[in-house]
Amino acid sequence: MPEAVGVIETLGFPSILATADAMVKAAQVTIVWCDRAESGRFVVAVRGQVAEVKRAQAAGIAAGEATYGGEVITHYIVPNPPENVVSILPLEYTEAVERFR
Repeated sequence: MPEAVGVIETLGFPSILATADAMVKAAQVTIVWCDRAESGRFVVAVRGQVAEVKRAQAAGIAAGEATYGGEVITHYIVPNPPENVVSILPLEYTEAVERFR
C-alpha cells in the first residue's frame, strides 16, 4: 500500500498538541516528527496510508483551529514520497515510533 506524509504547522504549543492528538485518534497514522519551527510555530508530521493521512489531517486542522488562540498556518500531504525525500528529511519510522505503527 502506498504511504503518505502529512504535515501541519500551527501557531502555539496548545494547538499543535490538540492537532497531534486529533490526528492519531482520527486515523491509523504514526507521528514521525514534531518540533518547533520558529517564532512560536510548531510542526507535526504523520505517516500512514494515503486515505488515513487525509482523514488525520482533516481532524488535525479542525482541532488546531478550534483550540483557544490556535491557528493552523499551513498543511500539506505528500502521497507516496520517494525514498530520497524520506531518508533526508526527518520522516522515517524510527525505533522510538516503531511500536506505535
